[in-house]
Amino acid sequence: MPLRAYPALSRRTLLASTGALGGGALLTACGAGDGSDSGQGAGTWAFVDQRSGEDVELEGAPSTVVAFTGLAAALYDYGVEVAAVFGPTTLADGTPDLQAGRMPVEGLTVLGNAWGEFDIEAYAALGPDLLVSHFFEGFDLWFVPEDRLEEVESLAPAVGLRISSGDPVDDVLAHHADLAVALGADPESDALVAAKDRYDAAVTAVEEAAAANPITVLACSAYAEALYVGVPDTFDLLAKCAELGVNFVVAEEPDEAGYWEPLSWENAGKYDADLLLLDARSASLQPADLGEFPTWDSISAVAAGQIYAWNPEPIYSYTGAALILEGIAEAIASAEPVSG
Repeated sequence: MPLRAYPALSRRTLLASTGALGGGALLTACGAGDGSDSGQGAGTWAFVDQRSGEDVELEGAPSTVVAFTGLAAALYDYGVEVAAVFGPTTLADGTPDLQAGRMPVEGLTVLGNAWGEFDIEAYAALGPDLLVSHFFEGFDLWFVPEDRLEEVESLAPAVGLRISSGDPVDDVLAHHADLAVALGADPESDALVAAKDRYDAAVTAVEEAAAANPITVLACSAYAEALYVGVPDTFDLLAKCAELGVNFVVAEEPDEAGYWEPLSWENAGKYDADLLLLDARSASLQPADLGEFPTWDSISAVAAGQIYAWNPEPIYSYTGAALILEGIAEAIASAEPVSG
């Protein structure tokens, strides 16, 4: 419902009370008596685990929270810090990985910095109250090794937040904001209100850019063995962009998981586009690495230098989402139509 439908409410009160933070639909934290507690303090604490749709209940608000790095970065944007993280956090030179977002990494306890790494002994030593991570089709708790999942969950309750599974990105962002509030974030803070305003402005910017410059956009990820072409509807922020009018190339033959169509480098030119959104994660090849593949510049966007660094695993805070949408809007607005 449009914000203007609530003229008697301030912007801040509206955010806190009507659903810009998810409407409290997933937040079931409550005090011991009147149910007025927001997730901190005395009484029970509960939050829905979207893997099962059931509440994870604790006797009190969790004080030692461990999170997947990208989720921890979203919580950080709301002023919530965790005890430790797992997942891509730092690069070889010690600088932050893309997944760390704006979260400081110096001094951060990292239980595993790469796929398959999770120091379960260090995790147990923390005495965790709660573990939080993403999950989506084909994966359980993201970056928790499958063969250690049962052991990890035996040490502390876990909450999974669903991403890239067909849910509107506005719902995904709201779920993350709900979790932050349940862990102590202030839903009426100036910073949160400003972040939501920035996200709304970025949505408008994408819509306006797509209408003014209806170019063709290709999302992809490059590895030595193949160029992977994305299926936009499976990436929630790209699905949002498509709703806003962005004209994406749609992979015709995705793999079994449904997110990507792998193309051998001999066939890298199967799809053409005016603008390339290239996976910027540390495990993926970047433009400087791709010159050795002779078919790379057969894509018109590459030959024209119209490549935008894109993160398929966004930081799901309003600030994190706004940054990506702002970049996409600018890239679309500045690109020239160069494909056939």
